[in-house]
Amino acid sequence: METDKWGRRIRAFRKLKGFTQERLAESLGVSVSVFGEIERGTRLPTDHMLRKISEVLGVSVEELTPEDERMK
Repeated sequence: METDKWGRRIRAFRKLKGFTQERLAESLGVSVSVFGEIERGTRLPTDHMLRKISEVLGVSVEELTPEDERMK
């Protein structure tokens, strides 16, 4: 699993939905630092975090999942 692909997709949906990193991190109950690591691809989001991100952004976990990861 390539963490940078996850981060790029999460960042794209965050921006599409009009969230700043600060606002989304606050909604998720994590620090901006932790959320920034996820978006930069230095930290892989847990399944629980992915579900929370999808709920806050109003998208499915599948939509957040990079295409090559959906095939597995």
